[in-house]
Amino acid sequence: MRRAALGFALGVWLLQWRPALPQPVWLIPAALAACAALALAWFSRRSASSATAGLSFAAFAVLGFAWAAAFAHLRLSDRLDPALEGSDFALTGVIAGLPQPFERGVRFDFDVESPERGVPQRIVLSWYNGFAADESQDVPLIRAGERWRFTARLRRPHGNANPHGFDYEAWLLERGVRATGYVRPKEEQERLAERVQRPRYWIERLREAAREKIRSALPGHPYAGVLIALAVGDQNAIPSDQWQTFARTGVSHLMSISGLHVTMVAGLFAALVFGCWRRSETLALALPAQKAAALAGFLAAFAYCLISGFAVPAQRTLYMIGVAAFALWLGRAGSASRVLALALFLVLVLDPWAVLSPGFWLSFAAVAVIFYVGIGRTSPPHWLAQWGRVQWAVTVGLAPLLLVLFQQVSVVSPVANAVAIPLVSFVITPLALAGAVLPAVFPLDWPLDLAHALLEVLMAVLARLAELPGAVWHQHAPAPWTLPLALLGIAWMLLPRGFPARWLGILLMLPLFAVAPAGPRPAELWITVFDVGQGLAVLARTEKHTLLYDAGPMFNAFADSGSRVILPYLRGEGIARLDALVVSHDDNDHAGGAKSLLDALPVGVLWSSLAEDHPLLEAASYRFPCVAGRAWKWDGVSFEFLHPGPQAPGGRRVRINNRSCVLRIEGGGGRVLLTGDIERAAERELLKRAPALLPADALIVPHHGSATSSSPDFVRQVAPRHAVFTVGYRNRFGHPREDVMARYREAGSSLLRTDETGAVQMRFETGTLRIIAQRQSARRYWHEP
Repeated sequence: MRRAALGFALGVWLLQWRPALPQPVWLIPAALAACAALALAWFSRRSASSATAGLSFAAFAVLGFAWAAAFAHLRLSDRLDPALEGSDFALTGVIAGLPQPFERGVRFDFDVESPERGVPQRIVLSWYNGFAADESQDVPLIRAGERWRFTARLRRPHGNANPHGFDYEAWLLERGVRATGYVRPKEEQERLAERVQRPRYWIERLREAAREKIRSALPGHPYAGVLIALAVGDQNAIPSDQWQTFARTGVSHLMSISGLHVTMVAGLFAALVFGCWRRSETLALALPAQKAAALAGFLAAFAYCLISGFAVPAQRTLYMIGVAAFALWLGRAGSASRVLALALFLVLVLDPWAVLSPGFWLSFAAVAVIFYVGIGRTSPPHWLAQWGRVQWAVTVGLAPLLLVLFQQVSVVSPVANAVAIPLVSFVITPLALAGAVLPAVFPLDWPLDLAHALLEVLMAVLARLAELPGAVWHQHAPAPWTLPLALLGIAWMLLPRGFPARWLGILLMLPLFAVAPAGPRPAELWITVFDVGQGLAVLARTEKHTLLYDAGPMFNAFADSGSRVILPYLRGEGIARLDALVVSHDDNDHAGGAKSLLDALPVGVLWSSLAEDHPLLEAASYRFPCVAGRAWKWDGVSFEFLHPGPQAPGGRRVRINNRSCVLRIEGGGGRVLLTGDIERAAERELLKRAPALLPADALIVPHHGSATSSSPDFVRQVAPRHAVFTVGYRNRFGHPREDVMARYREAGSSLLRTDETGAVQMRFETGTLRIIAQRQSARRYWHEP
């Protein structure tokens, strides 16, 4: 079973790295060949040779690959007709999940019932209060399981594509969501039925009712969102600052439905049933108490998984409990590794995209480490020593995966988990569950009040730990080849006491920390134009210095491009500080992510055209206005501001855009021009003041390709080899304009659009230019063309 599960997992994992799916015609022959190989291995099992074992492993890998490919073809076939993108049409369907309120409206999963052709079965819709004053509307209260008809505008799944970034399209694919969109204001909106009688909608209504009970019992309480997450698996109500505390202390896994919580619920119900069952002679004679307890524990775990949203850690634990209960019923005890392997196999059979989730790897790795250090070894004389050994093993064992996935490891994690695991799993979570159920029977809120009071104490402890110097170890993303060596080194280090030279495992781990990503060499210039949607953020790197030009938009009160796009990239590349941050002007799509960066990283100097009383300036130690003529040189690369000059054109709106900092960078034999949102007035000023400095190899096109910029004279003078448009997918402004793109084509420029290419990396290396488009270099089969 172990070999089969690992081989199947390898095949599934390999499929998810494919840039394109294999043709369906090859899947059945591949599966048949794998089955033939398994039959051969079965008949040759008596020989127990390594060749037979290898054949079996390879056959299961092929089966996993074919199985995942078949699932992928099936899911991708449920797609939005491209001809329907951007069109308004009436939809009828059911609210399929918990509606998620946000500051501008509400977002929800929607099962489409009509029209049946051209529209996927499951979509995500946002119902906004309005995009503008003339589109404002009151969003009605919607609930899970209701049937609605309204007019919506849809688009195919599309997310930002950046190195070390979150793949939103993969996340939607795993959830079965094949289109996103929004409800059109002032169009048809009608609730057709308050309840649709289907089991999956009953469950969602129960989850919503439990969530609302907790909200009503704890209005305005800071940690009500944590209790909601523990009870029903809805993590959206937890603020970002609390998530940061959990991440810094390594307890994020406890703030969702983890395996520990599922095990706790199963164990509690199993103990209750066992205690009551064995006291009845009739019941005990009809069915042994152990079997009744095993069945009760599995059913309780299954119910908890359903109400919690069926996350991967919960699935893994449910399947392990199910396998153990089944083995008990049959009277056949199975080894822990076989139980874990079977759980792995079941998870991937039901959800081949689970391998894309960090929770999948961390969940199975944590249990594997616990089994590795806890089974078949002499236990320490005291339970506290055993607990400490397990915590140490899990912290060390998961470190490589955490560095690969998040580029950080919590150093205080063992202490934080030693306090948080028993309190959250065995006290707070049961109280949260009880508080979600009891009000339906009789009006008692004391379990929730007590759970919240305990959370306040726990959060105070975690906040102190998170503030300790060196609480988190940050580093670059490890090179792929260093991960297997590190895992082997950890396995060597965690061998039983008395095994000789366990310290040698440290040597195998050293490359994980020592091998840094490649960077620019002397006089070279690397430019990264991030994909931040409708906004701008550009990173310029020299051998020893880093400059960020603009920081992209703020998405909402809790998320922005700085924290979601730029910081993950900087950490992945091992960049711990910014030598300079340029905020070209005071527009959200350029300055919205700057505050997150100033809070998270040391910044040498802030250059901007912001007003003297702007709040961003207070967060910077050194700040100067960007004025034409300011120039400096780093590592053989020249930087110079070309704009704004001493005087700028008038008009409030024009003044903001036309005061954008224009920066010219020259290095590695190439020239780059960063222009912000300058419009034609500023372009004319540049053509008069510094025409000889405008020609460039790469131009970040002014104002995202708007009709207000890129005048014919400016385009002819710059004459870029490559013109980069930083635009959002199907943005409502219509950027870039077709006539603007035509001007650059006529000037001989190749056009790059971040909505089509993802992030664009331009590496000027001793007279040569390499361009790396993220959607081409890291393409996956689910990325829409």
